[in-house]
Amino acid sequence: MTRQDVLVTAEELACELAGPRPPVLLDVRWALGAPHGGAAYRAGHLPGAVFVDLETELAAPPTPAAGRHPLPAPADLQAAARRWGVRDGDRVVAYDAVGGTSAARVWWLLRWAGLADIRLLDGGLTAWRDGGLPLETGEVRPAEGDVVLPLVASGRPGMPTVDADGAAAWPAAGVLLDARAGERFRGEVEPVDPRAGHVPGARSAPTTDNLTPAGTFRPAAELAARFAALGVDGAAPVAVYCGSGVTAAHEVAALASLGLPAALYPGSWSQWSADPARPAATGGE
Repeated sequence: MTRQDVLVTAEELACELAGPRPPVLLDVRWALGAPHGGAAYRAGHLPGAVFVDLETELAAPPTPAAGRHPLPAPADLQAAARRWGVRDGDRVVAYDAVGGTSAARVWWLLRWAGLADIRLLDGGLTAWRDGGLPLETGEVRPAEGDVVLPLVASGRPGMPTVDADGAAAWPAAGVLLDARAGERFRGEVEPVDPRAGHVPGARSAPTTDNLTPAGTFRPAAELAARFAALGVDGAAPVAVYCGSGVTAAHEVAALASLGLPAALYPGSWSQWSADPARPAATGGE
């Protein structure tokens, strides 16, 4: 993948929306502590955008054994994509109001399910507004789509994952990145999961450091330098986790924009910390 495969600017998207077959727009308004973005969506969203509920459409029900946001069943994801109006051959663009850190969940899921033409609006809703581009209110209910997700048809995922055992072993031969805030990695606070700390051997790489103060992805050279400092230079395999597999997807997207593949640990810390047999490291960076 390249940066153009992962991101689209507001100006570029506006041109595509004026074309003969505009992309399907997905509004993924969600944030930790504010998971219900429907009201914000209805108050103002990109023209034609469909609201996507991260809690119910982009995750299976939570359990201690699987974490707070387990991967949805492929057939359930396909049914959701059809509700969003996605048809075979459609381009898809996802956005949010938090720099892509929640929209990256649907970006990753649809790529995991085998769709290649899914991008993130760089800078999200803020970039669109700052460009003087229009919003609309209310709710969009598209006609049912007919997309067939390749994962449903073949059973072969398009993006790699790792389980808890794989995450435990990963640092011995590769780089395991923890995309949560530094204070959570160090075990100083833990607002939502059973225990504080991190997977032993992981390196702290907060997702927010992928972004500029304006909420856009940092330039490629800056991102490359950031990840190189963490030991990610293409020489060793990379895996990423976070609290529940949401913001880690943003880190996977940032790496993908540099042509660096990375596996995602979907259960992440919410699954790991619920298992008393799994060790929790603290401190470090």
